[in-house]
Amino acid sequence: MRAAVYRGVDDMRVERVPIPEIGPGEALVKIDCCGVCGTDIKKVHYGLVAPPRIFGHEMAGVIAALGAGVEGWRVGDRVAVMHHVPCLECYYCKQRDYAQCATYLRTGTTSGFEPAGGGFAEYIRVMDWIVQRGMVRLPDEVSYEEATFIEPVNTCLKAVLKANVTPGQTVFIVGQGQIGLLFTQLAKWRGATVFASDRMDYRLETSLAMGATAVFRAGEADIPSEICARTDGRGADLAIVAVADNAVVAEAFQSVRAGGKVMLFAATRLGDPLQVDAGAVCMLEKDLIGSYSADVTIQDETANLIFNRVVNVRDLVTHRFPLEEIGAAIHMAVNPQQGSLKVMVKL
Repeated sequence: MRAAVYRGVDDMRVERVPIPEIGPGEALVKIDCCGVCGTDIKKVHYGLVAPPRIFGHEMAGVIAALGAGVEGWRVGDRVAVMHHVPCLECYYCKQRDYAQCATYLRTGTTSGFEPAGGGFAEYIRVMDWIVQRGMVRLPDEVSYEEATFIEPVNTCLKAVLKANVTPGQTVFIVGQGQIGLLFTQLAKWRGATVFASDRMDYRLETSLAMGATAVFRAGEADIPSEICARTDGRGADLAIVAVADNAVVAEAFQSVRAGGKVMLFAATRLGDPLQVDAGAVCMLEKDLIGSYSADVTIQDETANLIFNRVVNVRDLVTHRFPLEEIGAAIHMAVNPQQGSLKVMVKL
């Protein structure tokens, strides 16, 4: 089969590799499409893991084969596949810190080599614990592209719930790429007033169309003053930093009220230093929090938000590339242009 193999820093090659074999309790899924995610891009660009690997984890397709003992699934079922699922029994799971669970940290899907997702290949092997708790059946009217958003929407919904967004609050979202726009829609759905910032006109216009009350051009507007003026001088209740740029965190802190929260969502590289106003944390009681990855307990709610089109994911896909152009797909995702949001790889 064809697969995009990570061979080193910024080195992805389309190669022929064996179709993975499956064992008892496992499934073989033929991939239709896979979204390009920033976490995989970081691994490729910074060499955060050893090659060779086949990345891609925002994936959907059709079951091509089933191992012995699999119940509840049939060949031909359309599915979205998660690559991480927690055990639900360990200390971390009992604290609802699912992303810290040892089982969760084991990647349960692969197209070959060290398991790394595998969605940038024609077929993936889905291991038994993922078959049991990490596959989502798709309604006929839901496209594979829409289904690839189940994992990223889950991660955003987890963050919104962790921050306890409630009706009447004001939420400032830094960045209106596809993740920021998911946050805009979810915060609006939870009853909050949304302010957002970005550097691109297209993304600011899309943000307004998807529920933001006001948008600001990053780097030009005095955003903390603009938000204070719209909140009786207080500031936002919550700022979500949805871009991987620590330079904007100070602005986020200045934009939230005393007692407010700043959530980091895109800081997914360990050893990444950040300078924080300790006085704002202590004397002004501003909280700095983070949220990472998905929560299996909200999977059904996430899927229903997409299936019922409460969250609009269809309009977020702006560019589609065949697997053979994986390099161009990653370049587009790393170097967004006017009119670009989600990049999809079509198998």
